[in-house]
Amino acid sequence: MTWGWWVTGFGVIFLFLGSLGIYRMPDVYNRLQAGTKCTTLGAFCAILGVGIIEPSWFWTTLIIAVFVLLTNPISSHAFGRASYMSSVSFCEKTKVNQSEDFCRDEDNDT
Repeated sequence: MTWGWWVTGFGVIFLFLGSLGIYRMPDVYNRLQAGTKCTTLGAFCAILGVGIIEPSWFWTTLIIAVFVLLTNPISSHAFGRASYMSSVSFCEKTKVNQSEDFCRDEDNDT
C-alpha cells in the first residue's frame, strides 16, 4: 500500500466524522463548526491522496486542495454570519453569545 491510500483513507475518515457531527449537533452554529473543520481536513487529505496515487494529477489536485483549504472556512463564516443576522436561534444549552457584542458594534459603524 502506498502513502496515497493512507492519506485518502485518513481524509475519508475525517469526512465521515464531519458528516456525523453535522447530523448530531443541535443547531446551525455547532453544525457549521463541526462540519467545516472535519470536511476541510478530510477533503484536503482525500484530494491530495488522489494526487499521490496518480502522480500525473498531483499539481492539479494540489491546486484544488489549496482552493478547498482557503474557501471552506470563509464560506462557513459567511453562513454563520448570515444565520446570526437572520436571527436564527441558538440551542437552549448555549451559555455565551460572543457574537452579540461584535455584531452590535459593527451595525453602529455603518
